Amino acid sequence: MKMTETQFNLIKKQLRDLTSRECFYKNKLEGIDIEQIQSQEDFEKLPFTWKGDLRDAYPLGLQAVPDEEIIRIHSSSGTTGTPVIIPYTQQDVDDWAEMFARCYRMAGITNLDRIHITPGYGLWTAGIGFQLGAERMGAMTIPMGPGNTDKQLQMMMDLKSTVLCATSSYALLLAEEIAKRGIADKIHLKKGVIGSERWGEKMRKRIANELGVELYDIYGLTEVYGPGIGMSCEHSCGMHMWDDFIYFEIIDPKTGEPVPDGEIGEIVITTLRKQGAPLIRYRTHDLSRVIPGECPCGSPFPRIDTILGRTDDMVKVKGVNIFPSQIDAMLSAIPGASSEYQFMLDHLNGKDICTLFVELDAGIDREIMEKIIGETFKAKIGIQVNVKPVSIGELPRSEKKSTRVFDNRY
Repeated sequence: MKMTETQFNLIKKQLRDLTSRECFYKNKLEGIDIEQIQSQEDFEKLPFTWKGDLRDAYPLGLQAVPDEEIIRIHSSSGTTGTPVIIPYTQQDVDDWAEMFARCYRMAGITNLDRIHITPGYGLWTAGIGFQLGAERMGAMTIPMGPGNTDKQLQMMMDLKSTVLCATSSYALLLAEEIAKRGIADKIHLKKGVIGSERWGEKMRKRIANELGVELYDIYGLTEVYGPGIGMSCEHSCGMHMWDDFIYFEIIDPKTGEPVPDGEIGEIVITTLRKQGAPLIRYRTHDLSRVIPGECPCGSPFPRIDTILGRTDDMVKVKGVNIFPSQIDAMLSAIPGASSEYQFMLDHLNGKDICTLFVELDAGIDREIMEKIIGETFKAKIGIQVNVKPVSIGELPRSEKKSTRVFDNRY
């Protein structure tokens, strides 16, 4: 990606501000002459910021403005290790609301829609971000939060919700419940805005077909505002990134060097306007690629592909690197196999044992599918796996993010 002059000027201003006051980046960039940064290439030699840096700054080491300017705190949704605390100023919240409203507009959502929000509230950025954008746009907001599926469906019917905001896992759970209860004719949903986890094409089709909606991908992470920094359009050919608020790079996760547009790498983000906790060259661990060329929708905002996985999702088995996205892609090409699976890794008698639990559509011969999936896994991914077919709905559903890979070897 080519950095624009406006982006460069905003980054340069941010660097000057951060190195002139006592804050995290004054220490992080100690010894670096900011005035020597004269180009994109110079900027991309600055050190990366890592998740570990953010944890080490707990609780408020990332704060870059005085206390009286901080109006809110959010925290990452991870359940292990020291949490990452992100302080927000009023401008940060306003900017986030504007980006989120832009996401809704990109999906053709208007203030006549009724937006049903199921992601969690509280320290997590999801629910309140979806609400901020809806209110900024002037749409009716239904802030349900997660859980209580009976009440979710009742409100969805009674209030005639037209837009569902959810993780892909919870959208699938709701779709299955609607089908099971035979209430599809009482549901008024037209669009689904799905975020917070990677999901495959087969899962996408199931949700779209069972809910009868158009689906849109939304991108974001707590460290960088939250969801709402990127959004797919009606053409479903990647997510447009709001590059007037963030500058992003795609790098080789191993070398840290930029990769050419179109090649897969790790997304690195620099905030251009954030005040409470700005980030310089933050490694997200999310894997994607720049989609070159103009989008058919005509938007000038650059695109990245839907998230293909995370560098820390990868597991290594018998010398082979395996990403969940590879398993998604493999199953999507097998008729009768569902989108839902669990990949288990165990170490027994000195050997790594791989087991793949896969939900199959009703009426499918399990023995034949076991053979087909096993052979396809070996051919496409490169290792032997024990296939265990199960019925639709047998694997757990989640209101939040689903875990599909379980490494029990260590």
